[in-house]
Amino acid sequence: MQKTLLFLLLLFSIKLSHAQQLTLSETAEISVLTVGPGESLNDAFGHSGFRVKDRQKKIDVVYGYGEYDFDAPNFYLKFAQGKLNYLISKTEFNRFYQIYAYYNRSINEQVLNLSISEKQKLYNYLTDNYKPENRRYLYDFFFDNCATKIKDVTNISLNNSIQFNKPRDFEDATFRTLIQNNLNRNSWGSLGIDMALGSVIDRQATTEDHMFLPENIYKFFAVANKSNEGAPLVQQSQVLYSQKEKVITSSFLTSPLFLLSIIGLLIIYITYRDYKLNKQSKWLDIILFSITGAVGVLILLLWFATNHKGTHQNYNLLWAFALNLFVTGQFFKTKVNSWFIKYMKLLIIMLCLLTLHWIIGVQVFAIGLIPLLLALLIRYIYLVSFYSK
Repeated sequence: MQKTLLFLLLLFSIKLSHAQQLTLSETAEISVLTVGPGESLNDAFGHSGFRVKDRQKKIDVVYGYGEYDFDAPNFYLKFAQGKLNYLISKTEFNRFYQIYAYYNRSINEQVLNLSISEKQKLYNYLTDNYKPENRRYLYDFFFDNCATKIKDVTNISLNNSIQFNKPRDFEDATFRTLIQNNLNRNSWGSLGIDMALGSVIDRQATTEDHMFLPENIYKFFAVANKSNEGAPLVQQSQVLYSQKEKVITSSFLTSPLFLLSIIGLLIIYITYRDYKLNKQSKWLDIILFSITGAVGVLILLLWFATNHKGTHQNYNLLWAFALNLFVTGQFFKTKVNSWFIKYMKLLIIMLCLLTLHWIIGVQVFAIGLIPLLLALLIRYIYLVSFYSK
């Protein structure tokens, strides 16, 4: 009796699993949806997804990669470490459309030129990927995100036979340039990205690497071919929602360049006053060394204590020197140790090296940092002369 029940249970589970793999009709369509950028930094690069539409089977859903798994244990710690698994999402198209239309983000659709067997293969891949045991994947901003997944999954359904051609307006660029093209260079988001990401993103991206951005998925798919047939990859393109014109308000008075210029001028003024009075404002140096040292420690943690590939080889350490945090005790002494003067000279040399790295293109730094870096250089030079007396 028990064997019979087990057999029936196994048979039922097999039938159920087969039932979940629905067979698409001849009129089914699979398309790529490209959503325009939003207002927040998190949305600044847009979004991509697959739309599966089959009216005969009453299916119209959107699969997208890159959803946060808020139920993951130690969510924030794993997010900071670059060890957080992201999810594939599934949304009814009407809801998907309403959400992005509400936030006034454009939606473009490219219907893929696929045979019924290729559509079925792509659909089966997505439904299998959406199963609870398969939904999670280790996200990477440059090589495994919502856009690169579109390229990779489409290629899988076509047996890696897609020929990606360069769009008409294509220009070779570094990863940093591709990111910053979507941002205001004089914004806090841009400043944070330039400080957190290292020189590894200043290398030139390969042609296909440009497709880590949803807008480039749209451009490359528009001119791609199925190499085994020579047919275009995209059968039809249309705009589902056109972004309404909006007024972009950005105040220069709250921008990094303006505020850090004020701070830089204040540092230079205090240094000039110290020079005239032949004294040292120790409170200023304690603040500067504490802040630059703390930023340096954070940069080191992003480099060595996380799985983020883009944070490696970060030469912002040349101005945000982590050891500054540990030598601030020298400012509490009546007379500093002789080695500390040499240490100050090292800080000056590193600022010169930073400038050289910037000029020859090893790493591009945030423009908002320029006034602060000039102020630090002047302050360090003054401290060397003051302690050398």
